[in-house]
Amino acid sequence: MHMDGKLIVVSGYSGAGKGTVLKEVFRRMPQCVYSVSVTTRQPREGEKDGRDYFFRTPEQFEEMVERDAFLEFARYTSSSYGTPKAWVKENVKAGKIVVLEIEVQGAMQIREKYPQVPLVFITAPDFTELERRLRQRGTETEERIQMRMEAARREQEYVCRYDKVIVNDQVERCADQLERFFIQAPALDADTF
Repeated sequence: MHMDGKLIVVSGYSGAGKGTVLKEVFRRMPQCVYSVSVTTRQPREGEKDGRDYFFRTPEQFEEMVERDAFLEFARYTSSSYGTPKAWVKENVKAGKIVVLEIEVQGAMQIREKYPQVPLVFITAPDFTELERRLRQRGTETEERIQMRMEAARREQEYVCRYDKVIVNDQVERCADQLERFFIQAPALDADTF
């Protein structure tokens, strides 16, 4: 059986430092690419179709849902997001390590449909530290901080379903663990999708 690249799902609490750690791992591993999601939301300043997101209308999105064109998807009140199968397949076939940074709900959809895809969860050392990091950003209102903390408590019950949990207590050490996880993750046959 021909093996191609890899698909790895990364989730984590908002404020746990996923972005910083992933940036470090991507710097070390040029074969890594972020999965590009389809969204129905409007592009923000400087965002490009096909680079940041694939921007689609709600009708186009629903048509993709009907065609089973997503690995996972979620509908929120304001907009919908989904991971396009064709894009992931093409990049896995090209030997890339496709990193899918998604919420817990999406990760559980992937676990259900593709149990061989490894899931990793990045967390802060504890909730006190998580809240401290959210406050330190200086970008969140008190209400948003409380919403994010509430979401983290809800997500907590799914953490045990991940293959690996990495505590981001120090960026370099966390990046070392994540890089090792990426290297050890099994290669996938692109035809899985």
